[in-house]
Amino acid sequence: MTERAAVKAALKTQAVETPSWAYGNSGTRFKVFAQQGVPRDPMEKLDDAAKVHEFTGVAPTVALHIPWDTVDDYAALARHAEDRGLRLGAINSNTFQDDDYRLGSVCHPDASVRRKAVDHLLECVDIMDATGSKDLKLWFADGTNYPGQDDIRARQDRLAEALAEVYERLGDDQRMLLEYKLFEPAFYTTDVPDWGTAYAHCLRLGPKARVVVDTGHHAPGTNIEFIVATLLREGKLGGFDFNSRFYADDDLMVGAADPFQLFRIMYEVVRGGGLSGDVAFMLDQCHNVESKIPAIVRSVMNVQEATAKALLVDRDALGAAQRAGDVLGANAVLMDAFSTDVRPLLREVREEMGLDPDPMAAYARSGWAEKIVAERVGGEQAGWGA
Repeated sequence: MTERAAVKAALKTQAVETPSWAYGNSGTRFKVFAQQGVPRDPMEKLDDAAKVHEFTGVAPTVALHIPWDTVDDYAALARHAEDRGLRLGAINSNTFQDDDYRLGSVCHPDASVRRKAVDHLLECVDIMDATGSKDLKLWFADGTNYPGQDDIRARQDRLAEALAEVYERLGDDQRMLLEYKLFEPAFYTTDVPDWGTAYAHCLRLGPKARVVVDTGHHAPGTNIEFIVATLLREGKLGGFDFNSRFYADDDLMVGAADPFQLFRIMYEVVRGGGLSGDVAFMLDQCHNVESKIPAIVRSVMNVQEATAKALLVDRDALGAAQRAGDVLGANAVLMDAFSTDVRPLLREVREEMGLDPDPMAAYARSGWAEKIVAERVGGEQAGWGA
């Protein structure tokens, strides 16, 4: 197989998971701008997700968020997905929107609140059993706002106890993916603030626990690709929440703020074997002013472009330059790959997959946007936020 054919083969097998909540109304803590045609229930979210997969060919799974996507019959929801050529992906828990969680959830000083939070996580595993989902994704807003508010070490003990109980409930083919976040909504201490804390808990739990890297959850200037390389080396990278940020956790479209960073991350994924492994590539974005479905289509395309460039890095030339101590030569190898226009290559890939070479234009011509605006009248639109 030629190098070009190998690159195309890898791109054809890539999969990007889209988030159910990105199809609904979402926004900042200040305002959500509602749009026409937004889904009113999880079924309609899957209908929209099917269009993303139809035009990109690489978005076969959809992550759910509980309770945002609560239904009476999860097996029926899974069948609805299958009927549209999709599968249900990661189940995301929610322990941050209940008044009881003002002082934390699994780290709360009150044992009854911790019990409520853990019971919700166990419910999410039950939903995984019903949907066939393999990943339970955990993000905790737990933390403190003031020094002395709570015992930092005791909160870590409570977290470890909760995670251990949920870990024991997982099936043999199920995983726990633990996400971290530098700050927000807690401003003094966050109970899972960085990859080291998440890694330490996952290491203690065992092989079914891995770390999720949200690209927006870092301090300015953080070398995210170093984190990715290290977690891959340790076999503890479970997946990504792809998005972009300019200042904090902006949840903008992946690759929008710093496409070079996305390329560097994807190179480390390729270098570490993550592209052909069990790393989950998920989007976690907030489409507040842009149209939902086109924004998700564009995000998938951005991941594809960064991946294509990463696959085109001449690793033999790079290795030779590195061994020779040729600093500028090594950097030039990476820059040459990043500067390559991979859009013609991706158009070829899509045509060989039986897809329109331009997913954005194909969606615009499909009439789906006009159809959902006309048909989704009445009821309550799905959404979250302010």
